[in-house]
Amino acid sequence: MQSEKGRYSQPRWGVTRWLADAGPGVPDDIRAALIADLYGSLPVFAAGAVNTVAVAAVIAIREPTALFIAWVILELVICLSRLAVLVVANRAARERRRTPTDLHLVLAVAWSASVGFGILISLASGDWVVAMLASLSAAAMVGGICFRNFSAPRLAGTMILLSLGPIMPGAALAGEPLLYIVSLQVPLYLSAMTVAAFRLNKMLIATMRAERENGHLAHHDTLTSLRNRAGFVAALNARLKASEGGGRPFALLFFDLDNFKPVNDTYGHAAGDQVLMLTAERLRRALPETDVIARLGGDEFVVLANGASGAQALAVGERIIQTVTMPYQLADGVAAQTSVNVGVSVGVAVSPEHGTEAEELLAVADAALYEAKSEGKARCRMASVATNVAALRRLTKRSPASAVDRGAA
Repeated sequence: MQSEKGRYSQPRWGVTRWLADAGPGVPDDIRAALIADLYGSLPVFAAGAVNTVAVAAVIAIREPTALFIAWVILELVICLSRLAVLVVANRAARERRRTPTDLHLVLAVAWSASVGFGILISLASGDWVVAMLASLSAAAMVGGICFRNFSAPRLAGTMILLSLGPIMPGAALAGEPLLYIVSLQVPLYLSAMTVAAFRLNKMLIATMRAERENGHLAHHDTLTSLRNRAGFVAALNARLKASEGGGRPFALLFFDLDNFKPVNDTYGHAAGDQVLMLTAERLRRALPETDVIARLGGDEFVVLANGASGAQALAVGERIIQTVTMPYQLADGVAAQTSVNVGVSVGVAVSPEHGTEAEELLAVADAALYEAKSEGKARCRMASVATNVAALRRLTKRSPASAVDRGAA
């Protein structure tokens, strides 16, 4: 869950961490997305800035006193500073550098305090036109504050309090008894909008969690937690795109389990599932984290070995064979602590030598796997001219999608 513009930094100062805190148990990727939401967009920022600066300027023209002129200057300085920070942050996020999130949050609070200051001096001036303009402007901003910043409800509540709260002391300074009713209205309004921000935040996090879980399920195998076909093809296409114009080579290792069917037939599918889960765990331990491991279906697996040349890929294949062929001890309740053995055959294709497209590489590695199995079990074979021709024949007989989505052998 990353912003399309890039990744924005978490705040580091104590007060800004408190303001932006999303609550306990929120995953880091969701926290990052919530921080990105706080930056909003330039058009949204510009609309709010133009409104508050224009109102302050109009009021200062009508009441050219030191306080109102100071308010205009304060609004201009804060809004221009926020604009500069927003531009710098967007550029830094795109370039994967640290963003000035602490300063961004502090300036947001300062802006709301400036709006509140304007209300205070407008009500105290006794000019009801001025007071009405300032109050309407602030009220209009409160809705935007809530719905733009509910990713951080503490920040939203603080900004609402600072921008609208000064209406109460301002009404007292105005000397108009009828305005004292705001001492009842404003607290209710502040609490309602703050509660709304917290509720919206809770709903947003719940939605993000659901999207996160659905995204994981869509790209991962439910039995082994490895990537599934869709997840692997997405990773492979991303790797191919990154390799355009030159880049480090990578290898595809396509393999399935020898003698897996007798395990299912003899001990049942629960035993077969245990073998598949244990195989996945062994692969995770044996291969580096930079490699992408997937279960394509049944007993078929594939590995994207980043940075592996032909010789290195063959070494990875031999490591897979050694790792997978170790005996499997089945748990209680499944085959009564029986030890079973399976083997593995591996076919290898290297990019760009054997292909530059996902379906092509998978077909070539698949053909190399069949060649390895035809020579005997527990073998690793690199794709050759013969396997390339065999893969090409398969691709011409079926669509690219079916070449990628072939069922288990």
